[in-house]
Amino acid sequence: MKKPELLVPASSLEVLKVAVIFGADAVYIGGEAFGLRAKAKNFSMEDMKEGIRFAHAHGVKVYVTANILAHNRDLEGVRAYFRELREIGPDALIISDPGVYMIAKEVCPEIERHISTQANNTNYGTYLFWHELGAKRVVSARELSLAEIKEIRRQIPEDLEIETFIHGAMCISYSGRCLLSNYFTGRDANQGACTHPCRWKYAVMEESRPGEYLPVYENERGTFIFNSKDLCMIEHIPDLLDSGIDSYKIEGRMKTALYVATVARTYRKAIDDCLKNPKLYEQNLPWYRDQISNCTYRQFTTGFFYGKPGEDAQIYDSNTYVKEYTYLGIVGERDANGRYAIEQRNKFSLGEQIEIMKPDGENIAVTVRGIWDEDGNLMESAPHPKQKLFIDLGMEMNEFDILRRQEE
Repeated sequence: MKKPELLVPASSLEVLKVAVIFGADAVYIGGEAFGLRAKAKNFSMEDMKEGIRFAHAHGVKVYVTANILAHNRDLEGVRAYFRELREIGPDALIISDPGVYMIAKEVCPEIERHISTQANNTNYGTYLFWHELGAKRVVSARELSLAEIKEIRRQIPEDLEIETFIHGAMCISYSGRCLLSNYFTGRDANQGACTHPCRWKYAVMEESRPGEYLPVYENERGTFIFNSKDLCMIEHIPDLLDSGIDSYKIEGRMKTALYVATVARTYRKAIDDCLKNPKLYEQNLPWYRDQISNCTYRQFTTGFFYGKPGEDAQIYDSNTYVKEYTYLGIVGERDANGRYAIEQRNKFSLGEQIEIMKPDGENIAVTVRGIWDEDGNLMESAPHPKQKLFIDLGMEMNEFDILRRQEE
């Protein structure tokens, strides 16, 4: 059985490195323009160069998103941007707009072209269309079932790859083509500036009573009528392997390094275990479930994979993410005194128990034995995020280990 690619998102250079270390086969990122996550940190050209260098040194590919639905004003900028990318050398461009696609084919034909889910790829005829234009891969629409994907696999050439989202946020609109954000706020989801109005709480208003808002209650907190659960296929890896999907895609280009490390590590182990021995995968299911629930998440659904989702795919009583762990930082280099550098992300204190999260799946409980600032001064606590510190946790660590704290 062919081993599928695990494709992981990265919002920044730091998160890209974490994704690589924690098990990604490929990472997808956005530059500072023409991607669909305008509010993500995204990559400068210098960070992109460094990220591609780091990933390639570890045998990992990098794909760059350029999947906006372009307007006239965008096209010359796209052309200039692709000229720059040609010099940097990512492994593929992820594109949804036909005009943008043709510019990429002209300007940097040596870079693979992948067709974004934004292009509404719901049938094998669409896949064949893009294949004739030279696309290497097509990302399936989220509305497809596994049965439909298997039919597409049977109808398309072997050298055309299928990429499919298997974990992360779901959109209430058709493959993400939503107008609500633009209508309410003037920020265009199809230009990368979505304000996520599907997560808002709504009321109704009767036509003859303007300004009189009538709450619609599912419970005392209100109703969230567009509020989808998150996709999670960690319990269905055998079905994914049987479907002929070439690349398993994780959603989340705005997520933290802790989220990316947790999801990448869990799916990496689940895929590898299942390929090695399906019984081993079944045996480890409780561990996968536990680990995937440890990062920031909403309630889970299998989406459209087993047919149209019923009411259990929606969350009516809350739009709040569950958060069981707090991200404290990433382990850096060790100094001459045996202390490890970190860039702190949240507060922690001397004597506190925290966890070291290892790429191989191990989680080690440790006590903070020492915290020092950059000048070597011993500190009782580290209250200010984003400062560089040195710590002693009483054991050896590796660069890119993740530090986290379990919340009550």
